[in-house]
Amino acid sequence: MRTITQAGNGGFQLNRSHANPPLTSDQATSRWRGFVDKSGVLERLLEEQFRLCCYSELRADREGLGYHIEHIENKHQNPALTFDFKNLAASALASAEDLPAFKAQGLAVFGGHASGKQQSVDMARFVSCYQPDCREYFAFLSDGRIVPRTALSPQDRDKAEYTIGLLNLDSPYLITRRRQWWTELEDLYDEHQRKGWSLEHLIAIDLVPRARRPHPILQPDTAFLWRGRGADATDACPRSAIRTMLRIAQDQETGYMDGTSRRHDSELLSLR
Repeated sequence: MRTITQAGNGGFQLNRSHANPPLTSDQATSRWRGFVDKSGVLERLLEEQFRLCCYSELRADREGLGYHIEHIENKHQNPALTFDFKNLAASALASAEDLPAFKAQGLAVFGGHASGKQQSVDMARFVSCYQPDCREYFAFLSDGRIVPRTALSPQDRDKAEYTIGLLNLDSPYLITRRRQWWTELEDLYDEHQRKGWSLEHLIAIDLVPRARRPHPILQPDTAFLWRGRGADATDACPRSAIRTMLRIAQDQETGYMDGTSRRHDSELLSLR
């Protein structure tokens, strides 16, 4: 999970609806069902999120899947936030198309449509994608699993475990895709080493977003790999060189986001 920084707003229709928010769960459900600018709001959210799912970081459209507008705090729990842009995010799996398909294939739903998230959510234990430190709660292993980071306090570990379970972030579908992405990254690294190609170019092309669009194969949803640092890095990054490469990519991504440029020539040279 990466922190989402909102730069805009939801547009005229959303702001007008939020100026007179619903007061009850039934009002929230009814008014959201009739809201006319869902497609516009969803597109604004996707632009801010690099088209990545707010929870799983899956580039859903490249998987043949859609998105839906997720209420971080469920609208039946806090109706007043139903049209609050700061409470909305784009989550993988379109409601009308993907949910029936997943059910027909026997696949477990994840993200905002997970059964746990559809129930009442303990917001004091839930790690939100709008928390500045949300990425520090999770580590991703090379076998595709997501786990709480080892350095967390007992309270924060409980939050990480609660969020993983609530959103079903260890669904078989996500585990399989993460494991595949890791293998692809290893293969690319090996090829670049054999042929003497620039690792910096690999990072720039395959691991850093360009014009707010991730690479179709190794896009920033592989940011789960970039989290394998310190004590968590032993399992997540079997190659110290890949670990270094991914750390550089993370910093370059930060540079891309804030308009600055960062270079790690000495670290790159140590990989050659």
